[in-house]
Amino acid sequence: MLVKTYASAVHGIDATTITIETEMSPGLSIDIVGLPDNAVKESQLRIDSALRSVGYRMPGEKIVINMAPADIRKEGSLYDLPLAVGILACSNQINSDHISEYIILGELSLDGSVKTVKGALPIAIQAVKEKFKGIIVPKENAREAAVVNNLDVYGVADIQDVIDFFNGTSDIEPVVVDTRKEFFENYEAVDLDFADVKGQENVKRALEIAAAGGHNVIMIGAPGSGKTMLSKRIPSILPPFTLRESLETTKIHSVAGTLPKDSALMTTRPFRSPHHTISDVALVGGGSYPQPGEISLAHNGVLFLDELPEFKRQVLEVLRQPLEDREITISRAKFSVNYPASFMLVASMNPCPCGYYNHPEKECVCTPAQVKKYLNRISGPLLDRIDIHVEVVPVPFKDLSIRQLSESSAEIRKRVVRAREIQQQRFADSPKIHCNAQMSSSKIRTFCRIDDGGMTLLKNAMEKLGLSARAYDRILKVSRTIADLEGSEDIKPYHIAEAIQYRSLDRDNWGM
Repeated sequence: MLVKTYASAVHGIDATTITIETEMSPGLSIDIVGLPDNAVKESQLRIDSALRSVGYRMPGEKIVINMAPADIRKEGSLYDLPLAVGILACSNQINSDHISEYIILGELSLDGSVKTVKGALPIAIQAVKEKFKGIIVPKENAREAAVVNNLDVYGVADIQDVIDFFNGTSDIEPVVVDTRKEFFENYEAVDLDFADVKGQENVKRALEIAAAGGHNVIMIGAPGSGKTMLSKRIPSILPPFTLRESLETTKIHSVAGTLPKDSALMTTRPFRSPHHTISDVALVGGGSYPQPGEISLAHNGVLFLDELPEFKRQVLEVLRQPLEDREITISRAKFSVNYPASFMLVASMNPCPCGYYNHPEKECVCTPAQVKKYLNRISGPLLDRIDIHVEVVPVPFKDLSIRQLSESSAEIRKRVVRAREIQQQRFADSPKIHCNAQMSSSKIRTFCRIDDGGMTLLKNAMEKLGLSARAYDRILKVSRTIADLEGSEDIKPYHIAEAIQYRSLDRDNWGM
């Protein structure tokens, strides 16, 4: 007897349906073919123990299991449950009439319970595309999969629930999630607020511009000046998620297994802050079995690199391509996968090894050569890709002691949202461009025209600061954003002037 059950393999952030064919014949062995990894091969031991724990048994015959298509590597323990169901159906221990209508996935524990798996959301999306009636997943993954419409999602706690479901001896209620309600209930939630930040008005202005145009930003300042505190509040002034962005980001975190337990959707923009000891593979993604890296987990959100010069140079250099292309391609000998990586890079750094160069009160003990060597840990090409450089000066006591709250994140966000709406109208005919920071050279020529006064100002800055052509484009993009915040159709000379001052690290005497 031949029985087919269906599971799924995740490749990148998309899923491929796997057909599991189970056949029995006289003999006494179990063979799993179709490019399974060790975790799949070991599943027979987990299945045997799980079945015995609920009163069933492995049949005493020769079992051949083929996982098709055979040229795709099958990885992980999510195939335990569909393999077990196939064996039970093939040995007539459960009813097989409706098994082919469902995608089944789950890892089995030795006591028969079903453990959570990664990638339930992209698998559910693929199940709808291929017109499956439903999907059976671990209970912890049910709400995540139920975000997808037109699919019956059943969350099971153990293998007995699955057996009873197919035998018709008990009904499992499908899990239903109102996607829009789930999204709109929390999409404007803010944990940290700019109202808590005393002083630093010039830095807040720079971060507002960065959020309005999606620009990358680096903050340079002494220890304790507030760089990290300010960075953590940036998601609170970014525009709220759209439903499309929420689903897109949830999909990535589903594959990586980083979704909170029992959650259905990510409703706030991600903020990722990896330690400076991170490897290049952990940052951009990859590995023997490729997984999304930190830059993809920060998709549609913020990637914060604290103490930028302390990161290995090799790690920082791999950022250059995704900063331009907004995606990362992981290539191996037999395959390649693409992960989206449209993030806002926020970095912070001390101005020198001791941290007190250009400090208003404390004296720096570093030599000029040490300061220069420290700054040179960050390559020019990477700095070129950071639109805004801003110095953060420690807040004096008189500002810290003020009891009045600063402007709230909600007020700043309103201005940012208005500027983004202008940009959405501007780039309505360019589906891959959503904000000023993503403009191509041709778009810059179209939308960043400046008058003679602005051109003269920019020419003088280019010559005196020795700016690159890429820095020239960055200044124009930032100028366009400043004009958008003001509601101005034209880029004025003072918009250019403000954008130029955000190129601090391009100056030889920036700390003087």
